[in-house]
Amino acid sequence: MKILKGAEVSAKIKEQVTQMMEGLEGPAPKLAIVRVGEKPDDMSYERGAVKKMENFGLRVQTYVFPEQISDSDFKAEFSAINRDPDVSGILLLRPLPKQIAETDIEKMIDPEKDLDGISPANIAKVFAGDKTGFAPCTAEAVIEVLKANEIDITGKNVTIVGRSMVVGRPLSMLMLKENATVTICHTRTRDLETECRRAEILVAAAGKAKMLDGRHVGQDAIVIDVGINVDENGKLCGDVDFPSIEPLASMATPVPGGVGAVTTAVLAKHLVLAGRRQRGN
Repeated sequence: MKILKGAEVSAKIKEQVTQMMEGLEGPAPKLAIVRVGEKPDDMSYERGAVKKMENFGLRVQTYVFPEQISDSDFKAEFSAINRDPDVSGILLLRPLPKQIAETDIEKMIDPEKDLDGISPANIAKVFAGDKTGFAPCTAEAVIEVLKANEIDITGKNVTIVGRSMVVGRPLSMLMLKENATVTICHTRTRDLETECRRAEILVAAAGKAKMLDGRHVGQDAIVIDVGINVDENGKLCGDVDFPSIEPLASMATPVPGGVGAVTTAVLAKHLVLAGRRQRGN
């Protein structure tokens, strides 16, 4: 089984970003990372994103607010970041605390700065197949992994386990754009094992540790594991029980070191795209 490592894909995206930066006058595009509270998952992703931006030669600033911040105060702070002409793109770490109306923030964010595809305008563009819209970075990272490894998506039976607006649903639209035949599975899918075994490309995006195993994987399938979980031993793991699929899958992404490493590279690519558009390039 070939292991599809994210670092190799990230390096290819870095080359693209370097080319995109050529001829871009003024300071490098700047990313604003907005975090509310001290959730370990958010802080871990933030550290990875900061490191990636700096590695790609891009500017980044974090804006951290207390967990108890009121809805009105957060909206005022977010609005100021949103309007800042020095900020080329925004990454909002979600979910937000319950007292903040998250849907209001999604409507507030400038679509041109919305790098992770949370605004209604960008979501609509993704579902319409409009390339000018920013898709959620993780969903796009899955496509990047397949393309970087020269895996032809056209005509393939693709099964996605998970229907969130972060990965499952937008990814299904990106797969359709690549002319795949797409099946979306979820918690109420009947006979999940059979549905998954039909897949030539199986994407695990349910957010449940080791939910899928060898019983769900057809012979020579390509398995893309989007999940980031912590197992019973406190170690990072995906939605796939990796050892059990090794005799079956032809290719698979590891966790850690797979799709997650590509997600922040896609974020960097989106940031440069946003910066170029805002400067008229």
